Amino acid sequence: MTTNGRQQHISKQFDDALEDVRTKVLTMGGMVEQQLTHALRSLIEGNIDMATNVIENEIQVNTYEVNIDQECTNILARRQPAASDLRLVTAISKTITDLERVGDEAEKIAKMAIELTEKQGPKSYYIGINAMGTLVSHMLHDSLDAFARMDSKSAVEVAGKEPESDDQYSAILRQLITYMMEDARNISAALDAIWTARALERIGDHARNICENVIYLVEGKDVRHISIEQMEEVVADS
Repeated sequence: MTTNGRQQHISKQFDDALEDVRTKVLTMGGMVEQQLTHALRSLIEGNIDMATNVIENEIQVNTYEVNIDQECTNILARRQPAASDLRLVTAISKTITDLERVGDEAEKIAKMAIELTEKQGPKSYYIGINAMGTLVSHMLHDSLDAFARMDSKSAVEVAGKEPESDDQYSAILRQLITYMMEDARNISAALDAIWTARALERIGDHARNICENVIYLVEGKDVRHISIEQMEEVVADS
């Protein structure tokens, strides 16, 4: 094999390794999406079996994170990636951390679903939680879609929805505080509901983080800790 041929062979191996790890991130993302969907369904429907499955399947999410992280380490150790490829490996490493934490939050929701179902408390506040769950589920899905398409403009749009999840969390919190003040017997169930809403609010944060990773990957600029308007400027200037 000529030197040029050998370089092409090595290059193809490297490209294949990057594509493989990228595909695994999307597979992990799909698994986490399903975990969140089932956790929310178990809460709304009072399905303890579904909630238990979410808790048991969390180990699979953790395994994906460990395996992908190891692949990223191997790529960095064996190759000398160019700037754009290095950004991809870095973005992947950060994204799987956020996905693992979304999996943790989905597990918390499943545990709260079991608690609330067993307490058989009133479900009037589930409407707000369900609406917030729908919002952050869409944010998570769309952030992963932006990652798959390496679409920084879509990433900015999804990140822009994060304040809405914060607003919904605040509204749920006010409702539940009122609910506890009306009857002290509601305190235990309402506190569980608050923790559930808090988990959803954090999932919205992680979805935004994934969007920031996409923007960093595509634009080469760190957009953490800046406003949505500033993100839009970064993308518009590219």
